[in-house]
Amino acid sequence: MTVNFKTLKSFVTAVDARSLSAAAQQLGLAQSALSQHIASLEDHFRHKLLSRSNAGVTPTRPGTALYRHAQLILSHLEQAEGELMAAGEAGFIAGPVSVGLATYSTASILSTPLLQAVRRECPNVNLFINDNFGLVLSEMVMTGRMDMAVIYAGSPIKGLQLQPLLTEELFFVAPAGTALPPSDDQTIPLRALAGFDLLLPSRMHFLRRMIDDEFARIGVAPRITAEIESAATLRQAIDVGLGATILPAAVAGVSSAVDGPVVRRIVEPAMQATISLCVTDHLPMSDQASAVLAILRRQVDELFAEGRFAGIRAPEAPA
Repeated sequence: MTVNFKTLKSFVTAVDARSLSAAAQQLGLAQSALSQHIASLEDHFRHKLLSRSNAGVTPTRPGTALYRHAQLILSHLEQAEGELMAAGEAGFIAGPVSVGLATYSTASILSTPLLQAVRRECPNVNLFINDNFGLVLSEMVMTGRMDMAVIYAGSPIKGLQLQPLLTEELFFVAPAGTALPPSDDQTIPLRALAGFDLLLPSRMHFLRRMIDDEFARIGVAPRITAEIESAATLRQAIDVGLGATILPAAVAGVSSAVDGPVVRRIVEPAMQATISLCVTDHLPMSDQASAVLAILRRQVDELFAEGRFAGIRAPEAPA
């Protein structure tokens, strides 16, 4: 027996169940048939894939590698089956679509409007939204586990297409009532932030690395008192006066406090970042993903047209 979807499904089920007998029962197979599937995979790959003990089965190191690939292959099969089943009616858009939105970016505020628009315009699309690090999201797009993502990207990434969507300025965001230096134009020099307790993302985040670089460039050591990856937690911490942060205005303006936070554009130097659409350069996009992408692009255009948020603009065209 060669490698096929059935043998891969048997292997994945055995790993998940940690028991050949339990996996056989889930699959409706005799345990001997399941064992034969595993043996055929081990013969093909020339590696022992499962370690057997009284406690059950666990994947070996090669087995763990195969498990990851098998999960991806089977998920693609499931997606293909769903799309083909839904394709009976011409023009009928249905199926799963996954979209990543970089944490703390202006794009993150589009999650609810995107859900609403997709529900309204493509009611048979099952939308999955992942708010995460750009590095995590780009890897998921590259391997086909995500259809598209909107991320911070400082340089090209092999295997991906990056299309700039918007450029955003960064703002100092402090608890309501914070005393700041007088400013006629509602700005604050970066150097003036040295005396504030700052709550920032971890160094894994693009924004944090950019902020650290700018402080280093002007010779200032910021006072960072906490690293927070949850936008909701960060907003709550600011609302109760635990510290200040540096964010795009669109994210900074969302607060549950009665009096909103104090928000100033950072200058000397100004800080800005470009967020880009990230799609794979080697896998085709499904009809439903193309439909969601069109909605997402329209929503970004509406951000510019509405002018609700300061500091965002269309990216400059390449020279």
